[in-house]
Amino acid sequence: MHSDFLPVRITQRLGDSPRKRGCETFHTCPDIFELSDGNFAVIGTEATAVLARRLPQDIACADHERIVVITRETLIRAKRDIPDA
Repeated sequence: MHSDFLPVRITQRLGDSPRKRGCETFHTCPDIFELSDGNFAVIGTEATAVLARRLPQDIACADHERIVVITRETLIRAKRDIPDA
């Protein structure tokens, strides 16, 4: 993990828990969290190798970054908890 993130804490889950979304394992499903520094963390399926070469020309994925995929349902259920500003 990048050292800049070490003091950061998870402050809240955005949206419903995996259990409420019907995840069968209840603990290995996509999730979105707000962090104490105002940023967000996403748990999803790692897809950098597949999607990095399909990014628009004006964006790139740095060596320390990963592209993750979450379900549409996960993001839609989190929408109510995502601040406008």
